[in-house]
Amino acid sequence: MTGSSSPRPAGRRRDQLIALGWLVVVWNLLWGHFSPANVLTGLLVGGAVLLFFPLPPVSFGGRLRPRALLVLAGTFVTELVSASIHVAAIAVRPGFRPRGAIIGVPLRVRTDLNLALTAELLSLVPGTLIVEVDREAGVLYVHVLDVRSPADLTGSRERILAVEERIVRAVGSEAELRQLTTAPTEAP
Repeated sequence: MTGSSSPRPAGRRRDQLIALGWLVVVWNLLWGHFSPANVLTGLLVGGAVLLFFPLPPVSFGGRLRPRALLVLAGTFVTELVSASIHVAAIAVRPGFRPRGAIIGVPLRVRTDLNLALTAELLSLVPGTLIVEVDREAGVLYVHVLDVRSPADLTGSRERILAVEERIVRAVGSEAELRQLTTAPTEAP
């Protein structure tokens, strides 16, 4: 079947084995130590999870770009430290009540992987939280902290789109890179 978006059975089995391996590792970490009994029960529990709650296939059509990955990681660490300092300053300021806002940001690349990676990176940075993801429209609804003016909202949207761009430049396909040049539409 040419042009089918479903992964080949061998690729699907490989993905399931990788997921099973990670589930076994997590199971053992939750118990606090690796033992033959924990590995065996981890295999049983992980197998049951994959059997009864199958994950949808996530295709990766992109390629890894080491330089862009370094830029993504470096910028993420910088934003993480900067946002942590900013939130800490808000927390210790007596009597200050920061204003928050929820903004809808339509992403230019609407793949499940891009939505998930962008949402994860944004959620890890203090002061931003993903409230909802509209998968069909490709819109992230993000709570941002310390909004003082409409310019802060515009700046937050631009930062979110910059995170998306760094992710796509690091792991996206050529088609996804071309989608970055299209202007995002306004959120509903």
